[in-house]
Amino acid sequence: MILDTTALSDFLKEEPGIKRNVTSSTSFNIPVIVLGEYRFGLRLSKYRQILEEKLQELLKDVQVLPIEEQTTVVYADIRCELKAAGTPIPENDLWIAAIVRQYDIPLLSKDRHFDNVRGISRLSW
Repeated sequence: MILDTTALSDFLKEEPGIKRNVTSSTSFNIPVIVLGEYRFGLRLSKYRQILEEKLQELLKDVQVLPIEEQTTVVYADIRCELKAAGTPIPENDLWIAAIVRQYDIPLLSKDRHFDNVRGISRLSW
C-alpha cells in the first residue's frame, strides 16, 4: 500500500480508522513527494518534535519510493489523460499518481480526485 500525505499524517497521529487499514497491509510505501509535503507541514506544527520522532521511527520500516526516469513517462501519460478528460488534479498528486501506477500498488487516500486516474486503485478509511 502507498500512503498519501493525509494518510501518513493520520497514521502518525494514530487516527483509529487509518490504523486498521495500515496494520492490515503487509507493507506500505511513501512516495518521496509525500515525504516532502509532510515535512513541510511539520515545519508549521506545534507538535513538530513529537511527529518528527514518529516519522523517523516509521522510516526505518517503510520504503520511500523515488521519482525515476520511468516515473516521468507515467506522469506525462497521466497528465495528458486528465487534461483530455478535463479533470486535472493538483501537481503533487499527479506525481503521487504516477508512482502509484508505476509500481501498481493501491493508494490509501481520502482524495477522490485520484479516482479520475485510470489504472490506479484508491482505498480510503
